[in-house]
Amino acid sequence: MLELRAVEIFAEVANLRSFSKAARGLGISQPVVSETVRALEATLGEQLIDRTKRPLELTPAGKLVLDAGRDLLDRALRLEDSVRHLKNKVVGTVRIAAIYSVGLLQMGAYVRQFERLYPDAALELRYLHPETVVTSVTDEIADLGIVSFASRRPDITCIPWQEQEIALIVYSGHRLANRTKVRAREIDGESLVTYTPQLQVRTELDRWLKQARVNVEISHEFDNIENIKRAVEIGSGVALLPLPTVRRELEIGSLKAITLEDVRWVRPLGIIHKKNRQLTTAVRKFLDLLHQNPDSFLFGNSMQTGHSMQTATGIVPAVAVPNSSGRPLAGSSAILAQPEVLPIPDPPQERIVVQSTIPP
Repeated sequence: MLELRAVEIFAEVANLRSFSKAARGLGISQPVVSETVRALEATLGEQLIDRTKRPLELTPAGKLVLDAGRDLLDRALRLEDSVRHLKNKVVGTVRIAAIYSVGLLQMGAYVRQFERLYPDAALELRYLHPETVVTSVTDEIADLGIVSFASRRPDITCIPWQEQEIALIVYSGHRLANRTKVRAREIDGESLVTYTPQLQVRTELDRWLKQARVNVEISHEFDNIENIKRAVEIGSGVALLPLPTVRRELEIGSLKAITLEDVRWVRPLGIIHKKNRQLTTAVRKFLDLLHQNPDSFLFGNSMQTGHSMQTATGIVPAVAVPNSSGRPLAGSSAILAQPEVLPIPDPPQERIVVQSTIPP
């Protein structure tokens, strides 16, 4: 008879196409993962994974088991959730995939508040490329995704979350560095450090510039905000970035932000989940938490739980947008540093997993 844990381990290997990544994600050793999958294959009498390919590929039987296994795991999770709900307990794991530029400070505040309110639940937070965030949600690797400029898809539900003001970002020695406001046409002729054409934010920026009849010279293209900021700091050009993503650089003076006074360009952030997928109580609780302003719990709770946090000046408010119930949504976001250099404090009981790839 199939063991639910074996199906769970196989699904993690199948989703990540790697035994080692699955082991890290599950918090167990790679030999245990490999042996569990082999035992499952022996029970079913079929090879589920083609180990000769890199990355690993599923066999036809493996694809069948993955699809059925997802449904089995989902039903088991909902059963557990329903029983626990009778005792007013919130349990289970909430899996979040987010674009990196959402900001570790803000997301860390939500994670710690969730941990404080629901100690029997756990939360996984992964920072991924925008396309990978969407894929993680559609493949049910993540329960919720946080993206910008969410595309309309029949299999995805998007909940508006924030609108972040776009500002002109220049280095301290730029000719406009002493200005507080500029008109869009004053950017005409500037060298622009911007996103790669594959990203939706680049499409929107190009459209905005065309509508404003502004012509720029593209000097550099990157697929993440961190590299854009570094290029602007060394004088490679100017950039158009969401204000919350440059808070750290503004504080240390390496960059200057100038308001665009005759246009309103904003980056919308949305929370996505797979359509028609029933969300567990734990996922719904975290979704509700995201609709609160983190300023209300960021600092008080950090002191209660023993985590040192940045002062209140480290938060830049974004433009809050209402949800369907009319409540204001969370209105702040910040970014600190690239994932390979930013220390992330280990939470109590090792219940939070944070992973990252190239920051979008």
